[in-house]
Amino acid sequence: MLSQKKPTSVFNLSIGSQLVGKWNKQRYVVQRMLGKGAIGAVYLVKRTDGRLVALKISDQIASISSEINVLRKLAKVQGGSPGPSLFEIDDWINASGQSYPFYTMEYVQGERLDHFLRKRGSGWLGVLFTQLLTELEQLHQAGFVLGDLKLENVIVAKNPTRLRFIDVGGVTLFGRAVKEYTEFYDRGYWQCGDRKAEPRYDLFSLAMIALHYAYPNQFKKTKQPKQILLMKLKQSKTLTPYHFILQRALLGRYQKCDDMKKDFQKVSLSRLNKNKATITNLSEHQEVSWIEVIIFTSISLILFVLATL
Repeated sequence: MLSQKKPTSVFNLSIGSQLVGKWNKQRYVVQRMLGKGAIGAVYLVKRTDGRLVALKISDQIASISSEINVLRKLAKVQGGSPGPSLFEIDDWINASGQSYPFYTMEYVQGERLDHFLRKRGSGWLGVLFTQLLTELEQLHQAGFVLGDLKLENVIVAKNPTRLRFIDVGGVTLFGRAVKEYTEFYDRGYWQCGDRKAEPRYDLFSLAMIALHYAYPNQFKKTKQPKQILLMKLKQSKTLTPYHFILQRALLGRYQKCDDMKKDFQKVSLSRLNKNKATITNLSEHQEVSWIEVIIFTSISLILFVLATL
């Protein structure tokens, strides 16, 4: 894991602070911090025209330039960018005359995946993972892995409801070593593989997102790390419908996103058929209104359609 550097002023911009781009002269007013990491901080800012955007600023020119290049490449991915859209690149000169590079990108509004699932139900996990796997496949076809895929780096956006990743700091070219990662989601940490960038690295991390949802406080590594993962997965009733899929992802059995996606679709179809059988059984033994049946069936159909997009 990358070591944390001593915080600089770019990590502590107060609400209401104004940044003016050196070259484009665009003015940004800080609304709040969205997050910070080893190479910079991300703030929600308001532009002069009132539009809210995310602004990432750093004191590491090489690292932030690398992220900008990744965002540019993602914009060329067939089917649209699977990550946030890049808007503007500039520098900010602080009161002491120090220059810091920054870029602005799309502010993806929504809520954390775990919060969403606790309100809507774990049945949505398969639907949202299926959709994200479609976007991950596009990224992989372009020759990159997401790398630092974790619960904090994905968000459930609205209109339409979909899972999106919001941080490209860990994006790595195939064949290279993933350098920005989080231990709990890293297959190297759990001795389930190396840190070489290839599709199975992201699929392992995706399975770990599900485990983090099932175990909010996470759990510690033991002397038999792979075994503890499989045991925790087996013990989770929340993840029961997805045990087989997540186990295969943890063990590196999926070669590409589409394979994992197809298994999620099969589970969605099975759950849909089970719901239909439940409705039939209820209608035969209880007085159930047609409105209740229509609503119940509609929800199931919508979930399945979303899963197959």
